[in-house]
Order: sequence, then structure tokens, then C-alpha cells
Amino acid sequence: MILSERLFNLEPYLPGEQPKDKSLVKLNTNENPYPPSPRAAKVLKDLDAARLRLYPDPLSAKLRQALAEINGVGVSQVFVGNGSDEVLSFVFYALFGHGGLPVLFPEHTYSFYPVYCSFYGIPYKAVPMERDFSISLSRYLEYQSSGIIFPNPNAPTGIALPRREVEEFLKAYDSERPVVLDEAYCDFGGETSVPLIRDHPNLLIVSTLSKSRSLAGLRIGYALGSEEMISVLFTVKDSFNSYPLDLVAQEAAAEALKDREYFLETTARIIRERERVAVELSRLGFETLPSKANFLFTCKRGFSGEEIYTFLRREGILVRYFHKKGIEDFVRITLGKPEDNTLLLEALSRFTNSAANRAKSDENKKQS
Repeated sequence: MILSERLFNLEPYLPGEQPKDKSLVKLNTNENPYPPSPRAAKVLKDLDAARLRLYPDPLSAKLRQALAEINGVGVSQVFVGNGSDEVLSFVFYALFGHGGLPVLFPEHTYSFYPVYCSFYGIPYKAVPMERDFSISLSRYLEYQSSGIIFPNPNAPTGIALPRREVEEFLKAYDSERPVVLDEAYCDFGGETSVPLIRDHPNLLIVSTLSKSRSLAGLRIGYALGSEEMISVLFTVKDSFNSYPLDLVAQEAAAEALKDREYFLETTARIIRERERVAVELSRLGFETLPSKANFLFTCKRGFSGEEIYTFLRREGILVRYFHKKGIEDFVRITLGKPEDNTLLLEALSRFTNSAANRAKSDENKKQS
């Protein structure tokens, strides 16, 4: 047998489709519809290619300094990696599973979490959510655990918890166990828990520059926490890959972070569109969860998410459908530019009309 036995226990994460057909309206992978800051573009334009013969800074000092200043923490409290997925992988390896106890996360959440558990052999418990798909942190106190992780806002629901609830939970939870908040979507209206790090050294915040900073193609994730937590992540990183971030990524990202005006402008556009689309979906008879992210999680009673996804795909619009019990009626819609969102709403209006006509035809057949 050439392959290792552990390979056969892996169930890989399935990323959203990246279509070759560029005519499709792509609202399926939570990418930012706007380009990154012009300051990042200038770094790419002015780059001296001769510098690429050298290894990048293994400590990513310039980028970590920029992140520290924005978040009001020390540089020694910042870790960066090749996308938040790599950072999360290091987190699972370093922080969870001790004592054979499970890590806890919501039953409907980022589907990479159970993949990491499978990869590292970490037991886990998917904690039930409330009927409205909100997270009740008091439930997490009912189980013994090696740690807790959840996105805030949650994915794929988009529902966010206020900081005060996170703080109350931290006071009640075992301070010797890690609590990891995945704040990938927090910049679209969530309330960051970064200020809580000071009084809760077991708290780690993970985030990304892929969403609100439009840098998904550069693959930059980061973590904020106590110096001890960050030191542990560096130990894992340097035992795996000393150079996870290339020179271009480090410098372009550092410049993008300085452009606060552009960041605020583009996130505000997306938030406005989120509210507009949510209202229009309601008028079409869709039920949409309250989102603080750059996407909406919505359903139409009487139809499966797969039916909605398939109809939109035929209309040239890609959204995300999760074939999972409990959320099988929903689709997740990334907010695009206004014109793309309008095309989506027009298509869903046709879906609603065709469904109504079909129901009327069925009723007429019964009566005849």
C-alpha cells in the first residue's frame, strides 16, 4: 500500500465553484465585488522584479505592524498566515483536542472546521443552534471541551453576536481553555471582540483580508491574541513553513490596510446593498436571516435550496447551496455590485412568478 491509512479518513472541504464561464454572475464565494485599494495596485505596478530572487520576511514585520496599529494591539500580538484557512489550521493543531476532549462549534457553521478535526484527529461536538439559527453561548457551558470556535458573524447564516454576550461567556467559561472567534465577516457590521483580548488571554481572534479588503487572491489571514497565544502559532508555523506569505502579498496588503477611506467606502456600499436586497427578497416572499456579513442566507417556503440554486444557475447566476440537513432549504447569496444584485432579484422574481403559475395550474387541474 503506497498511501497512508490516515488518508482514507479525510473528508475534504469543498470550496465554492470558480467557473470558467466569465459571463456568469458570480455570487457564490463571498468575494468582494470591488477591486482592492489603489495603494495595493500601486505596489504591484512599481514592484522591482529583481527583489523576487530573495526570500520574503519570515516575520512579515511590516504587515504585522499595520495590523497592530489598526487593531490597537502590539506587534507581538499579531500572527499572519497564508489565508485565514492556514491560520485556522494552525489554531486547530495547537489549541484543540488536549485531554481527548472535543472542540465545540455550531452545528451550522464554516464547513472547514470538521475537516480540520478529521485532518488532525481531534474529536468535536457540533452544538445545536436555536430555532432561528442564532448561537446561544450558554449551551457551550453544558459540555466538557478542549476549546470553542465559532464565526462572528456566523457563516453561512450571517447572524452576529454582540460583544457583550461574548464577554459574558468568557467570564463564565474555563479561562484555561481557548475561545477562538472567526471574524472573517466582522467588517460588514459586526462588533469585533478584539478589545476583550486584554482581559481574556484565552481569547484568540482570527480574521482575513480576503473579504472587506478585496485581497482574496493574495491569501492573507491573521490572528490577534495574547503574546503567549501568538508565540505558539509561530512555533507551529515555523515547524511547517517559514515563509507562508510572499513578498508581494506582504507589501500590497500593508499598503491596502493604510487606505481607511477606501475601506469604509466599499464596505458601506456592500452594507447598503445588503439591506436593499434583503427588503426586495422579503417582497418576493423569501425569508432571510438577519445578516451582518457580505452575504444573505435565504429561503422560500415550499422550495428546496437546490431548486432555487438550479433555477438561478440556468439564469446565469451562481449562488451557494449546502446539501446539509437543517439548512437544505436555504441558499447563500454573496452581495455583488448593484447591477448584479438587480439581475439576481429579477431572476428570483421570475422564479416566484413561475412557481405561482405552476401552483395555479395545479389547482385548476384539481378543480376540473
